Amino acid sequence: MKVRYMPDLMAPPPPPQVAAIPTDASAATDRAGWLAAMETIAAEEGSLAPLGPRHWAFFVDDGTTLLVSFEMLDQARARPGQMPLAHDIAAAQGWSHLCIIADGQTWYRDPEVWDYFDRLVDDAFFDGYQQVLFYGAGMGGYAACAFAVTAPGARVLALAPCATLAPAQAGWDTRARAARRLDFTSRYGYAPDMLEGAGKVVILHDPAQREDAMHAALFRAPHITRIAARHAGDRLESVLGNLGLLPGLIDDAMRGRLDAPRFAAIWRKRRDYGPYLRHLLELAAASGRPQREAMICRSVVRRLRAPEFAKRLANLTASPTAG
Repeated sequence: MKVRYMPDLMAPPPPPQVAAIPTDASAATDRAGWLAAMETIAAEEGSLAPLGPRHWAFFVDDGTTLLVSFEMLDQARARPGQMPLAHDIAAAQGWSHLCIIADGQTWYRDPEVWDYFDRLVDDAFFDGYQQVLFYGAGMGGYAACAFAVTAPGARVLALAPCATLAPAQAGWDTRARAARRLDFTSRYGYAPDMLEGAGKVVILHDPAQREDAMHAALFRAPHITRIAARHAGDRLESVLGNLGLLPGLIDDAMRGRLDAPRFAAIWRKRRDYGPYLRHLLELAAASGRPQREAMICRSVVRRLRAPEFAKRLANLTASPTAG
């Protein structure tokens, strides 16, 4: 006799199916979809708060160490997961993350951004964290320095930051002409002054970039360390990111152990990075120094499989000018 299966009516019902919280915004196809995805990601343990029409505060609470970053919307969306660069670094470390996202070259000179940091101070927000690091590059580096004043004792890592773009103080910097019309003289304006109460501050820049070097020289205080990343060019964050150095540098800065000797040891990895080596070769060629070109090519060919450098070396050594 065939026995039919009968369900156990006393068994507990299966748990309801809960939609998984996304870990990135890669499914977004437009800005509205991206903002919705970011709100969903933050909803579990944080928030996404608009700060006027061109800024958002994205916050994920995940531990007693806090990374505060300043990034641009377009740059975040250009990444594989469409997430802020610092989000992945913080998530891998189990850190909390506060990211101020800007839509365009705003330089964060918006009263609604200033008011947001005022509220964080009033709420003693930063007091809930054992370690705090402000991080940013370029425009974000300026903001990291300018807003660090809201968290006394916080550490700062800024890549090629501007001190200000106020024409009266930095009229020699004409790279961001539209930004020169913004207000850099009122609240959170002059970045070096805003670092007075900070902990250890590290300013990374390429001294060969004239304007970056001049801005870096304006950051002067015993607790500020200026470190040269020579020949990195005007895309320091991209170079460090492509070399895989950025997570380690941010971790070192968070722990207060990033200094010139440590960076010099880490920075040696650039000797195996093709774009950096090609940049060195271009500089030597532009200066009319074939001996220098040949020296670079010999070093690269001796250490790496680099057909283009071997070909260039052959051409140089066949020329009487190469000596």
